[in-house]
Amino acid sequence: MKIGLIGTGRIGAFHAETLRDIPGVDSVVVADVDTGRARTLADELGIEAAAGVDELYTGGGVDGVVIAAATSAHAGLIHQGIDAGVPVFCEKPVALDIPGTLGVVERARSGSVPVQIGFQRRFDQGYRAAREALRSGELGWIHTLRAVTGDATPPPAAYIPTSGGLFRDCGIHDFDILRWLTGREVVSVHAFGANRGESFFREAGDVDTYAAILRFDDDMLATVTATRYNGAGHDVRLEVCGSAGARFVGLDDRAAMPSAEAGERLSWQRSTTPYANFLERFHDAYAAELSAFVEVAAGRADSPCTPAEALEALYIAEACERSRRTGAPVDVAAVRTR
Repeated sequence: MKIGLIGTGRIGAFHAETLRDIPGVDSVVVADVDTGRARTLADELGIEAAAGVDELYTGGGVDGVVIAAATSAHAGLIHQGIDAGVPVFCEKPVALDIPGTLGVVERARSGSVPVQIGFQRRFDQGYRAAREALRSGELGWIHTLRAVTGDATPPPAAYIPTSGGLFRDCGIHDFDILRWLTGREVVSVHAFGANRGESFFREAGDVDTYAAILRFDDDMLATVTATRYNGAGHDVRLEVCGSAGARFVGLDDRAAMPSAEAGERLSWQRSTTPYANFLERFHDAYAAELSAFVEVAAGRADSPCTPAEALEALYIAEACERSRRTGAPVDVAAVRTR
C-alpha cells in the first residue's frame, strides 16, 4: 500500500515515521504547503516527497491519505480526498465550527470511501480496558466520571487564535472518549473558564483553564477539567466510578501525580519523570490508530471513528463554550444544527 500524508509539522512528522514502519505499508509520500519542509522530512525518513497535495492523487495515486495539516485546512482536504476516491484519515477536529463539520459529515455519508477522524484515546489500552469493564456490568451502574487533561506547558501564542479554543481543541478528546466509553449521550453542561497565565489566551477570547459538569441521558454525571499550565507534567486521566467497582485510567509509571506526603511515592510509580506531552503519553495509541486506518484503507475494516461521531463531540464542546460565556447551563440540543 502507498499512503500519502499532508502536513509535516510535529504530529505530521510523527505520523510519517509511524506509517513507514506499519506492516503492509510499502511506501509513504508526504506533502506540505512548505515543500522544503516536506523534502527535509522525506530525506530524514527515507520516504518520498510530493511537489504538492494534488500530486498525491496523480501519477499512480495513493491508497489512503492522512491529514495532519493546520486545522483550518482539514475540511477542504477531507473533501478533496473523498472527491478523489481515496480513504481519508484526518486529525481532529473535522472543522472549527458546526456548519463546516456538518458539510464533511454529509459529504462522507454520500461518498464511496471511508473517513476516519483521529481520536487516539480510543486506542489507548487503559481506556479500552475501562470501557470493557463498564460495558460488562462489572462496575455496576456508573454514578460519576472524572476526566482530567493537563498540558505541561502552553502552546505558542500564534496557535491559540486558530485552535478553536480550549473546549474544541483539548476538551473534545474527553468529550469523545466519554461518549465512546459509556455509550451514552450528554444532554446538558455547565462550564466555567479562567485565565491566570499569559494574556494571549484572553486576547484571543479563550481560557487557559476550565471545569465543566456534564449530565448524561441516564442521569450519570461527569466532571471534565483541563489546563494549559500543569506544572507537574502532562497529565491525562479518567476515573470511572460505579456502584460495584471503579477503574482509573492514566495511573501508569509516569503519571504526573507527586504525593503530598513527604518522601512517599505511590506504590506503582517507579519513575519520577512524567510525560512531557501528548505524543509521549499516547505514543502506542497513535501507532494503533494508524494501523487501524491502514486496515480501513485496505477495505478490511470499517472506520472506527466517523465524522458523524466527531460532530457529536463538537456539539458538547460548543455547548460548554456557550455555557462558559453566558455563565448558565446549556442543553446540548440547543446547539445542534440541522
